[in-house]
Parts: sequence; structure tokens; C-alpha cells
Amino acid sequence: MKKEVKKVVLAYSGGLDTSIILKWLQDEYNCEVVTFTADIGQGEEVEPARAKALQLGIKPENIFIDDLKEEFVRDYVYPMFRANAIYEGEYLLGTSIARPLIAKRQVEIAKITGADGVSHGATGKGNDQVRFEMGYLGQDATLTIIAPWREWDLNSRESLLKYAEEHGISIEKKGKKSPYSMDANLLHISYEGGILEDPAAEPEESMWLWTNSPENAPDTAEYITLGYQNGDPTTLNGDALSPATMLAELNRLGGKHGIGRVDIVENRFVGMKSRGCYETPGGTIMLKAHRAIESLCLDREEAHLKDELMPRYAKLVYNGFWFAPEREMLQAAIDKTQENVEGEVRLKLYKGNVTVVGRSSATSLFNPEYCTFEEDEVYNQKDAAGFIKLNALRFIIEGKARHNR
Repeated sequence: MKKEVKKVVLAYSGGLDTSIILKWLQDEYNCEVVTFTADIGQGEEVEPARAKALQLGIKPENIFIDDLKEEFVRDYVYPMFRANAIYEGEYLLGTSIARPLIAKRQVEIAKITGADGVSHGATGKGNDQVRFEMGYLGQDATLTIIAPWREWDLNSRESLLKYAEEHGISIEKKGKKSPYSMDANLLHISYEGGILEDPAAEPEESMWLWTNSPENAPDTAEYITLGYQNGDPTTLNGDALSPATMLAELNRLGGKHGIGRVDIVENRFVGMKSRGCYETPGGTIMLKAHRAIESLCLDREEAHLKDELMPRYAKLVYNGFWFAPEREMLQAAIDKTQENVEGEVRLKLYKGNVTVVGRSSATSLFNPEYCTFEEDEVYNQKDAAGFIKLNALRFIIEGKARHNR
């Protein structure tokens, strides 16, 4: 039985699917619809969503289009990269990290407009439904959540197109349609569906939109220097850049040199495996650089404990638990480790590779007096004998016990 809803905030892209959802909400729930379009660097114009919403009868005061690029990178991407988060060894969580911000802003708009419901266009098979709804529930559990893909019977492209035609929803034809389901933001672009549903099939080169193939990347390497403060990149080649500008420029550089492509089969939270391809050029550079500056500035056990916690942190982000207390607890611990993570990392970009070629820091724990291969006056090598013997003591005791059996 449908719950009565008077006004609902819809996460709205202006595309066919969410336009159908907009009309479906009006008809099925007989409610007022507020549209929210987030600009998080997806690379497409967002203003056309306003015109499309107006065409579908949305009041001007109920159309929200927000530029969230700086907030996205500053408050979501950067904290995640302080953790060096990577899911199942390869995925830099580009889609996962965008959903909590969209959900948070939807709830804020619901409060501004007096809405009593929120809605999204995620399907019942994917992870995004979980991420959106965990975000809603974490902010305001009194809101009614409407997930059309779990309610309606429009479960094929043909049925969606028929619905659009019957209800006067314009179907824009912009040349050849991509066979892939794609999602983009300032951190990455993803590809699913089409021939990718066969994990043995290699994607066509034409699929990749952000990066040159390594074969076609420049034949000359490019060197860049990233400056870090409190674990975040703040300067590029000496120039101070805002978080969103930094990531956009690293995307440009990484894309130019064919950096950041991955092709993976991942385990979705809902239980199935899925094959996806991702381009994350700027994020790939940032991960490499951040680990390099941490190698100078973090204590050994601090660094190792961070690495042990990272898979748990990444899993929380992937599964939609950004607002969970355990993620916030881990974030507090991670952020504490970043207080002295500062300095510069020099990187070489070439043919799909990011190579660290130098790093320096005023807070470095690297002390050449101790690690030199030359003569020193601070380390007595004879001390190592006792260190080794004490660490081996349990082996010695066990060996004697076994010998005397």
C-alpha cells in the first residue's frame, strides 16, 4: 500500500529515466515534485534540467540546481583519499563517494521546501539504492522514500520509451547512443552493461572517454610536483589550487598520459558480481602521491595500522555507510595521522604509469644518520643481536620443547 506523500524531492538529472520518474511520481502519488540537480563535475550542462523540469510542470521555486564540486572534493573525496581507500584492490570508489553528498543535499532541500518524501532513480539490482537510502535515513528517518524501480513495471527500455511517448516526455536524440550505462563526476567515469556483461570481452577503445590509450599517449614523460598539507594536496607545480580545481587539473594531466583505467569484476553489496570499467586519472595520481608523502611522515606502526583499517573503511564507503558512526570514528583516527603529513612529491607521468621520483618534507621521519650505508655515530650495530634474540625467544623455547618430546 502506497504511503501518502504531499511533496517529494527527486534527484533529477534531466535525462529520460528521471524525467519519466518525475511524471510517474506526479501520477502515481498525486504529489508535488521538487527537482534537485547536483553539479559534481559530471562534465555535462546541468541548466537544461531546469528547462526540462519546467516543461514537465515543475514550479520555478521547486527547481534546485546546485554547484557542489568544491564541497564534493573537499568534504568527501579528500577525506577518503587520506585513508588511501581502494575497494577490492582496484576500485577508487568514484560513484560510491558521490551518493552521500547528493542524499544529504536532498534532505536539506526537503527541509527548505517542506517536503515529506525523497526519491531516486537507482535500480533494485545495484548499490546506489542502498547508498542513497542510507544517506536519507541517516539524515532524517521521517521522510518517505520512493524508489520507482522497485515499484513500477517499466522494467525494459521499450516500456520506458512507450511511457515517455504516451505522456508527452520528449526523447532527445543526440547522435549515436552509447551502449553502456555510464556515471560521471569529478573523480571518475564508470561504464557498465553492453559487451561488458561478458567478463571475457575486451572493451572497445572508443568506450574510454577521459583518457588516451597508453599507446597513443605522449612519447615524452611529464613531471609534476604535488604539495601536501594535513594529508591533502594543496599545490600543483607550486600553484595553490582549490580542491575541485586540483582534481580537474590532475584529471586533465592523467587523461593526457593514459593514466587511471581499470577493468574489474566487483562484488556488489546486494550480493551479485558485476563487471565495470572506470577511468580515474586524477585519483590515481593522488593515491600514488599521498602514499609517497605518508612514507616519509608516518610512524611505522601508524602507517601499518592505517593499512589494516583501510579495507574496512573502503567497504563502508562502497556499501553506503558514509554517515555511519564507525566510518566517522575511522575518519577521526585517520585525520589524526595526517596532522604532520606535509611536503612535496615529484611524479613522472608516462604511458599509463605514475612513478614517484622524489619526495621531501619538513616533518619527515627519514633520518639519513641512522639508515646510511656509510659510517655513522648514532647506531650501534651490535645492539641488533639482542633485538633479534628477544624476538626469537619464543621460537627457541618452542624448539627446545619439541626436541625434548
